[in-house]
Amino acid sequence: MAVQYLFNSSGGWIAFRKGKYVFSPRGKWIGWLPWDETDVVTPNGEYLGTIYRSNRFYKFSSRRYRGYPGYPGYPGYPGYPGYPGYAGFAHRPLGAEDIEGLDEQ
Repeated sequence: MAVQYLFNSSGGWIAFRKGKYVFSPRGKWIGWLPWDETDVVTPNGEYLGTIYRSNRFYKFSSRRYRGYPGYPGYPGYPGYPGYPGYAGFAHRPLGAEDIEGLDEQ
């Protein structure tokens, strides 16, 4: 299963995706993609952010509530994903903000 590295607008690595699960750089499970789209929710079902083009991970201020997505079951330890390096600066889209503190959640 391929790893998708996710970055903030400054180009810093903030998370990675493996299948339908999203993890912090330290391998902590922080979210999943229940609707096979780009919106990520926490294990508790709250909106966490959206995977945007160029592998950017942002939180949009206005997202409609889609209902409780259920619980997917614990994904287990994903293994070490490696270090992807720096992705470079990218402008945030309108209404988006960088996601902070994913390792503390």
